[in-house]
Amino acid sequence: MKASVSTTSVSARDGFEWWTHMVGDLVMPVSVTSTHADRFRGTATSIPLGDTDIFGFTFSPMSARRAVGHIRRGDPEQYFLFLVHGSPIGIDQRRNTSLLTAGDIALFDSSHPLSCEFQDEGRLPRVTLLRIPRSALPLSQDRTDRLLGTALPAHTVPGTLLASYLTELRSQAERCEPAELRRLGGIALDLTAALLASASDSTLALPAETRREVLLAQIGAFIDRNLADPDLGPAGIAAHHHISVRALHQLFRSQPETVAATVRRRRLERCRADLADSRLRDRPIGPLAARWGFLLPAEFSRAFRAAYGVTPTEFRHGAAARPPRSAPRHK
Repeated sequence: MKASVSTTSVSARDGFEWWTHMVGDLVMPVSVTSTHADRFRGTATSIPLGDTDIFGFTFSPMSARRAVGHIRRGDPEQYFLFLVHGSPIGIDQRRNTSLLTAGDIALFDSSHPLSCEFQDEGRLPRVTLLRIPRSALPLSQDRTDRLLGTALPAHTVPGTLLASYLTELRSQAERCEPAELRRLGGIALDLTAALLASASDSTLALPAETRREVLLAQIGAFIDRNLADPDLGPAGIAAHHHISVRALHQLFRSQPETVAATVRRRRLERCRADLADSRLRDRPIGPLAARWGFLLPAEFSRAFRAAYGVTPTEFRHGAAARPPRSAPRHK
């Protein structure tokens, strides 16, 4: 499902022209100029996610313009949210001008003139781009358009979650089936809506389902950050997110696992990764399990065997030659 293209497929002389046409087909038509046109380098990956798509771009410094003429010739009526990884990017749309550095997030729209400057600071510009059909956002167009060309609050909880999610989704997409990618694409849209709502102070305008998915994503990130805490459980998770334990359990009724089972599975996955790591081969199993919250070796051994069909010691000895079966869902 993941497709990659690069200027290495054409001659150095044709690379810049090839890149310009590729961007026009994959994203939207723009006029591109670059002082590196005679030696332009670029790589693009695309991953279809059902109602949306995610792209990764790495390329030589350049300038891109979308003028009124481009819009008149064809407008897909889409938003594009992008996460900056490499050199700074200057963006100008709807009289909003921003200079974005690594870690920043911004939004632009295909229906308004646009100017982007991908700067040269010793690193190639790199961006993750999420295509968003205008109809897919549960926010008013007027509120959303006010955010175009501005730096969104990337260091808030919604911003941090979205950046982490998009980065991880790009890296793991090849392991997913099409149906799963569509579901993951829906989560990306929900997280985007939450960030935009937060930035425009319209969180209450989000549908209940979107708020629920965002809360689940926040809880999942909190669990991953705190797996080493042996006391991690429903009470602490609920308290951190300012909901009751009962509300937390109700939230997870639509999920494949209970709260406790989710914590246990993610701990076991970390332990399994450590046991398969040749760099940790000489470390005792007990301390490896303890670092992920399993303080009692006997309890860890029982849980590991129930999940993977072998003991931790057996898995460690056979990990290189025979990977274990997938863990079953814990109810």
